[in-house]
Formats: sequence, structure tokens, C-alpha cells
Amino acid sequence: MAVALEADLRAQFDLAGAAILDASGLIVAPGFVDSHTHVVFGGSRVKEYAAKLTRTPAEAKAYLQAQGLTTGILATVNMTRAASEEALTASAGERLKRMLAHGATTVESKTGYGLTLVDELKMLAVNARLQTETPLDIIGTFLGAHDFPPEMERERYVELIIHEMLPRVAEEKLAEFCDVYCDDGYYTLEQTRRILEAGRAHGLKLKAHVDQYSALGGSELCAELGVVSADHLNYTPPEAMRRLAEAGVVGVLMPIIDFAVKHPRPFDAQAMREAGLTLALATDICPGGWVESMFLVMQFACRQHGFSPEEAILASTVGGARACALTDRGQIAPGQLADLQLWDAPTLEDVIYRLGHNPVKQVIKRGRPVL
Repeated sequence: MAVALEADLRAQFDLAGAAILDASGLIVAPGFVDSHTHVVFGGSRVKEYAAKLTRTPAEAKAYLQAQGLTTGILATVNMTRAASEEALTASAGERLKRMLAHGATTVESKTGYGLTLVDELKMLAVNARLQTETPLDIIGTFLGAHDFPPEMERERYVELIIHEMLPRVAEEKLAEFCDVYCDDGYYTLEQTRRILEAGRAHGLKLKAHVDQYSALGGSELCAELGVVSADHLNYTPPEAMRRLAEAGVVGVLMPIIDFAVKHPRPFDAQAMREAGLTLALATDICPGGWVESMFLVMQFACRQHGFSPEEAILASTVGGARACALTDRGQIAPGQLADLQLWDAPTLEDVIYRLGHNPVKQVIKRGRPVL
């Protein structure tokens, strides 16, 4: 991307035959970098979501089990295992089309709903197909450590991740990141360390889900290992926030999932900013919190978590890029990719003010109009 007055650009480049897009009266913004998603999944958990609106989680679980329905991550695991690669590609592709229409140009996409070598590789293959079949850049993340398969003892599954899954993922170059869900009832601190260190040994960059429902020391481990991003951070203590900031770890925050699950302790963005932590906003699109609009994410971040409009946009663009270890996008600046979106909004603040509204008129990916 080059940024300059038109006369200077014409003097520097041969623009004969170049397409001219008139953005008069529009706001030009960088494309969104959605740095935490579970966009590939099978089926829907709409009945679970609806049941939890008027029941406690335990009551909802009992109610759904009486109907023969499972809940939570493992419910999606069952549906994702049952879906073909073609079906998963088609359903995720439709979601990505809508995310593109809301200004996303780069999307991180995690596995974690397979929990077998075959099904995790299937999800990574879907990511690879989506990279070629959509205009978006898809950043693949291996999250085999999302939950534990019910058919296997937990420690045996950890060994499977380390000794079979990660070597295969690295060999086939299907992912850029290794991720672990470190929390009470999921992966312990010791298991998280082993998996992340194994991922790094296989050449993968690191991310981690930490402190969403408890403080096990996951954020401190992220700081020690120097992961690229630590995500959720609901129970992160102030000292750990400072350690993350000092280690250069990006904090990825997802206000819609906190809203969708009625989280008892929403993340404290102000404390993170005071600690000097670089922040990113992401959709966390998943069956438990189905959101395809970064505008809605920003609106919740501003109203519920004290972001200014400028901070929300920064966290959704350059912050998201940093959370994916990318330095070539997220800004309108010379040398950056021409990933842009044009908004039909009278002011920057209107993007936050008009709740649920999509102001996108056009999306440009790598200099080419795609919407």
C-alpha cells in the first residue's frame, strides 16, 4: 500500500489502467483482523442457548438430556465429527461471507471440535480450503487441547496430542499456532505447559485460552513462555497483567461471549490498559456465542467494558494483527497490505452509536475489491 496525495502517487507510479474507487463522503478504515474464532464447526447449539435463557445451566443440562441432547463443547464435537469436510467447508464459508460483509479481511480459525487425529486434521483441511475458496486470509490454529474426548483417558489424550497430533500438524504445515484451553475442569497448568512447549518445538507459534473461569496461573505461564496472545483473561490478577505486558503478550478480549454465557466476571479492560497490556478484540464466533459482526463486538466493548470508539477500532485492526503475529496489516500506512473497508457513516462515533448497524459499503482485500 502507498499513501500520499494523488499527484504524488501519479508521479511515483504508472496508474494507467488502474481502477479508481471514489470514497468521497465515506470513512476508509483498515480491514478487521479477527484474532480468535471457532468459525469451523458442525451443527448448532441453539436449543441449549435457548434453554439457558430461563434456566440455570444445571437445569438446562437436565432439560436437554431428557430430550436426548448433549451440551457444551462435546455436543459440538459430536456434530463436527459427524459432518463431512465438504459440509464443514460450506457452513463455515457462509459464516465467513457474512464476516467479510462486516469488514473482516483476516480471520484466525481454530480446531478443537474433533479431538481425534483424523477429525482435527479434517478441520485443518477445511481451513486450507477456506483460504483458497474465500477472499479472506485464514490463520490456522491447532486447538486439539480444547476439551478431552470422552472415549479416552485424559493423560493418554495429552500424550496423543504431543506425540501424534502435533508432529502430524507440523509435518503437513496445516497450522501456524498451537493453542490450549487452560482452565478449571479442562487442561491443567502442567498439561498446558507440556503441550505449548511441544507445539513450539514443532515450529508453531503459541496462543492460550486462560483465566476464563478460574486463575490457575495460565496467564503467568503465558508471560513466561512469551506466547503471542493470551485470550479471555476474566480472572487474571493485576500482577499477571503486568507480566503479560512486559513479555509483549497481546490480550485478546471477547465481549460477546461474556454476554452470551452471562459471565459472572466480565473481563476488566481498564485494569489491563493500566497495566500496559496491548489489547485485541475478537468475535470468538462459536456455537456458544454466534456473532459474525466485529461492529457488534466493538459496540459491546465500548458500552460494557469502557473502550472509546478509537480504542475499539484499534483493538479490532492493528491489535488483532499483533495477536496473530502479523505486522503487515491493520493500519493504513505505506508498506501495509491494502486490506481496507469503506464505511457509510457520518462520523467515527456513529459506528459505535448505531447498535447492530453494518456501515460497510465496500471491502478491498490486497488491493482488490471483494465486496
